[in-house]
Amino acid sequence: MSLHAFLPRLTAALAPLLLAASAPGADAPGSPPERPNVLLICADDLTSCLDEPGVVTPNLDRLRERSVTFERAYCQYPLCNPSRSSMLSGLRPDTTGIYGNGTPIREAVPDVVTLPQLFKKNGYFTARVGKIYHYGNPGDIGTDSLDDPESWNRVINPAGRDKAEEGLIVNYTPKRGLGSSLSVLEAAGTDLEQTDGLVAVGAEALMTEHLNKNPGKPFFIAAGFFRPHCPYVAPKAHFEPYPQGSVTVPPFDGQPAGVPDAAVSNIKPYPWYGVTKEQADDSKRAYYASVTFLDANVGRLLDALDEAGQTENTIVVFWSDHGYHLGEKGLFKKQSLYERAARAPMTIAAPGVTDTGAGAGGTCERPVEFVDLYPTLADLAGLGDQAPERLEGVSLVPLLKNPAADWDRPAFTQTQRNRKYGGMGYSVRNARWRFTRWGDGSTELYDHSADPDEDRNLAADPQHAGTAKELAALLDGYGK
Repeated sequence: MSLHAFLPRLTAALAPLLLAASAPGADAPGSPPERPNVLLICADDLTSCLDEPGVVTPNLDRLRERSVTFERAYCQYPLCNPSRSSMLSGLRPDTTGIYGNGTPIREAVPDVVTLPQLFKKNGYFTARVGKIYHYGNPGDIGTDSLDDPESWNRVINPAGRDKAEEGLIVNYTPKRGLGSSLSVLEAAGTDLEQTDGLVAVGAEALMTEHLNKNPGKPFFIAAGFFRPHCPYVAPKAHFEPYPQGSVTVPPFDGQPAGVPDAAVSNIKPYPWYGVTKEQADDSKRAYYASVTFLDANVGRLLDALDEAGQTENTIVVFWSDHGYHLGEKGLFKKQSLYERAARAPMTIAAPGVTDTGAGAGGTCERPVEFVDLYPTLADLAGLGDQAPERLEGVSLVPLLKNPAADWDRPAFTQTQRNRKYGGMGYSVRNARWRFTRWGDGSTELYDHSADPDEDRNLAADPQHAGTAKELAALLDGYGK
């Protein structure tokens, strides 16, 4: 679609959102509700890069100043739909049975009470903008995709200029669709012409409209951004912090010694889906630009909370569905059981909890899981006694109050391989170690105190046989 044809559609999409955000009385929404609001901000495919030198995220930095950031937060499955379904249901993938991107949560678990549904059942206004449950990205942008209607009072499905101009995207992996590609675009135009800009505008409009109409009723609003998921598209301004040649992937000298074939079998051609080093570098650069673009849209939401006078009455969660490889070990994207794919950003700002005391604005090094988010938010909102009994995570409120509190729970992640490699692989992470066992019996053991990049597989080292046995026993008991 040409830009000339697209702009009227963009204007039409923006108009009702901007009208709601500027409605009479928008500056005076009335008394805040007695129970806290919840703003759930979801990123798509965001790796743990927020503290890496040179990555520009000023708005997430200011959110983290009044939050507890979980530095070791782990997904239960490093793929969009299984991970999102697990977090939103509070159930592990082996309980939901969701291992791919085609199954809606309610089809798999018909009687599930989802996280937003719990809040809806207890008097909250619940609304979604963009990708919360799984969307094919970018294919399903502008649709409901695998959404769960029972979770929401209102939904908005924006589609921006990025959808209209997909033909301009440079795809370095032309045999792969855009949703699983290494592809880049320094987009013309403004942030608010992009889908993610519209997600921010839509969430702000829903919040403002609700506060004007029902100032005494709390809200649970979920803003689901599509970046930095591929294709790596961001307005040109967000590429400026990353000049050509300044961002590079690690060198690749062949499959690392001691790494089982199952661990890297998801990348074909291997490495980097067959692209050149220069193309891999450019993809990583565009990924970082997409992260900075995501950050700008998070800033719009934080500003909207401030302007509405709701910051001190709103729990804010920033979360990504899983981590992401950016060239390490010849890998790109997700679906590995390494730290880079299993670990992802998770930050919780809870007024009166995370912004007071010695732990205010701190980090927590304890291993936690995404299934812990459901009981945590229920606990913070006073809905713990209303939550389903079979939730498989635990409340993180003790760690929000004291990030250094004792914690002995490990974190589990799993992902599937084909029959050649025995099907499902499982990994467990505690404070020091990661142990992985693949379906074909191959194993990996990494000592994160000495080897944070997981370069030396110690599984066959007799000196660490006791550690491997202890962690294998945890996998034997996983889900039982």
